[in-house]
Amino acid sequence: MSKIVTIVGARPQFIKASALSRALQEEEIPEVLVHTGQHFDDNMADIFFRQMGIPEPAYNLGINSLSHGAMTGRMIEEIEKVLQIERPTAVVVYGDTNSTLAGALAASKLHIPVAHVEAGLRSFNMKMPEEINRILTDRISDYLFCPTETAITNLVREGFENFPSKVIFSGDVMYDVALYYGSLASGKSQALEQFGLNQHPFILTTLHRQENTDDPQRLAEIVEALNILSAEYRIVLPLHPRTRKIIASQKLSLRFEPVDPVGYFDMVELLRNCSFVITDSGGLQKEAYFFGKYCLVTRDETEWTELVDLEYNFLVGADSQKLLAKSREIKYLFRPFDAKPYGNGDAANKIVRILKDSYNL
Repeated sequence: MSKIVTIVGARPQFIKASALSRALQEEEIPEVLVHTGQHFDDNMADIFFRQMGIPEPAYNLGINSLSHGAMTGRMIEEIEKVLQIERPTAVVVYGDTNSTLAGALAASKLHIPVAHVEAGLRSFNMKMPEEINRILTDRISDYLFCPTETAITNLVREGFENFPSKVIFSGDVMYDVALYYGSLASGKSQALEQFGLNQHPFILTTLHRQENTDDPQRLAEIVEALNILSAEYRIVLPLHPRTRKIIASQKLSLRFEPVDPVGYFDMVELLRNCSFVITDSGGLQKEAYFFGKYCLVTRDETEWTELVDLEYNFLVGADSQKLLAKSREIKYLFRPFDAKPYGNGDAANKIVRILKDSYNL
């Protein structure tokens, strides 16, 4: 029987998968969801399946808290077993995590077509594990669904016109999600009341990239800037368990109380109402734009260069003085968020139509 196997493992992938799962259901195409377990606690995983109507995973591999090599190897081994049982028509992977690469490798070695959603992104920083994952996944995928024209340009420069894979501008499924679920968030979230934010200006921030958390100097600089900003704003920092442990081990003092990771509806409500965003997350950079908020990116480069070019997002690295200066500057910036670099919000339907036509699903 024709079917799609979808591989997910991390919070951003659950969000992206919700758009494609809905489109597959509309076309009555069977989907088997495989959760690698890379993000495994309730606040980082289960809540997204409950809130967003994503099908319950048929397989939960429970692979986490290992080194990159060990994690990826274990995932390949277990995903291969699943694919031999399910024998899908195609495998869909998302983004740039270890789960993405493992799913693509397991499928390609079994000669099962691979569709990479969010293909063609490049930070041009080979020290990032995510950069290695996305480059290798692109090279072994059959369908490369690109969220932006910049992503297509990256693949052309790498010679993908000489490869048998098909490069397609689909738009960004994250934009689909923002449009579909954004209007529902206010009725499903009590985040403002829960965190006592109704009468307070606040900054929404996240901090989890290894380039920041594993570098004591970078981590200390970002924490210093957030501590200074906490005198003027409430700081809402949903803190990944791993980052929380590192901050404690580095004996860094926070002048504000971080919160546990939140679900999608709470994150949307926080985005809608924050003053601006500070993040090293790829997904939140875009979500800030979707909800009309400026974003300071605590990285030295970004895959989402169009948002920097449009001056909605600003690269500040891990320089506390630069971060503070830009925080003051954006108070006086007022520009319409009317550019459309990520398509029109119909990426998932485009992807499903192409897969359906290509494989007679």
